[in-house]
Amino acid sequence: MTNRLRWIVGLSLVGFVAAIAWWLRPEPLALDLAVAVRGPLRQSLHAEGKTRVRDRYVVAAPVTGRLDRTHVRVGDSVVAGAVLASLAPTPLDLRSRRQAEAQVAALEDACRSATAQVRAAAAALEQARRERLRADSLAAGGHIAAAGREAAQLQETTRARELEGAEARAETAEHDLERARAALAAAGVEQGGGPRTVLRAPVAGRVLLLLEESDRVILAGTPVLELGDVSRLEIVSDLLTTEAVLVRPGDTVLVEGWGGDSALLARVRRVEPSGFTKVSALGVEEQRVNMVADLDRVPPELGDRFRVEVRIVLWGAADVLTIPESALVRDGEGWVVYQVVDGRLRRQPVTVGHVGGFAVEIRSGLEPGDVVVRHPGAGVVEGVRVRAAGGAAT
Repeated sequence: MTNRLRWIVGLSLVGFVAAIAWWLRPEPLALDLAVAVRGPLRQSLHAEGKTRVRDRYVVAAPVTGRLDRTHVRVGDSVVAGAVLASLAPTPLDLRSRRQAEAQVAALEDACRSATAQVRAAAAALEQARRERLRADSLAAGGHIAAAGREAAQLQETTRARELEGAEARAETAEHDLERARAALAAAGVEQGGGPRTVLRAPVAGRVLLLLEESDRVILAGTPVLELGDVSRLEIVSDLLTTEAVLVRPGDTVLVEGWGGDSALLARVRRVEPSGFTKVSALGVEEQRVNMVADLDRVPPELGDRFRVEVRIVLWGAADVLTIPESALVRDGEGWVVYQVVDGRLRRQPVTVGHVGGFAVEIRSGLEPGDVVVRHPGAGVVEGVRVRAAGGAAT
């Protein structure tokens, strides 16, 4: 065999082995890849909330009575002082009426008795005064001892105090009689009798809630309806107390999911100082606290107690290097990513900054344009050949 033939055979064998090796080599892993880019990033809290009228007025019944059917309906606009409803005195049944009339008659008799006692006390005082004057004259002439004069003076003082007591009892009886007569007159003798109590709007606004609509007897203090100005709305959202400590008055709030095309802007006014316990959908007790924010603009479509979604911006920057948060892998106390270099994976330590939504700030370890693996799984190890899922090898 000539040298030339040997070279031809050797090269053929090398090519054949190389072809087999190429055919048997493992396919590159198809992975979801992402590129490190510079851009804006916001760190925010997401929560559900609702709108609330800032100043709510509850109109309640000042007295017990029969509520007439209200003059307004939910959504009606009213001016300050407008008549909302009226209360008629509760009519008495025959038995209660007779008892009330008997009570008035008894108190009239008590007033006459008290007046007679006042007259008797006044007469006794006048007699004691004459006896004291006579004792003064006798004592001046030396006809009685000083003790007799002092006894006459004490008797006059005692009768004066008795007159004061009788007059006070007479006044009390008169007041009781006035109260009984007023109760009897206010109750009336028939349905609708007696003076009516009118419920008026304390402020201008719209009727938010009608708590009592039908004609029925209600007790004093029973809420009848709620009023408020729907152009003055605020946002209230209950946050976990561990999240609420990060929120400060003045923080920007983006109000989303309210039904409009764009987010509304609001500002945190306060985080309430007292929390409360709330049971989650999973049955877990959570400590929560209300955050209240003021809307910069209130759309006319929004009303009281409408559901919204809020995003409270805790931190923001216009130009930072970011990658998807799903690319991070915990490495002890730090973080690493799997970077794609020349089609193969390299384990790259990174320094992480703020986290916003699904993106994370990278402070060191990567440069803009670097490619990293999203959601690295068990088969992702350093040195493995990879390609983008659905595309050619990277």
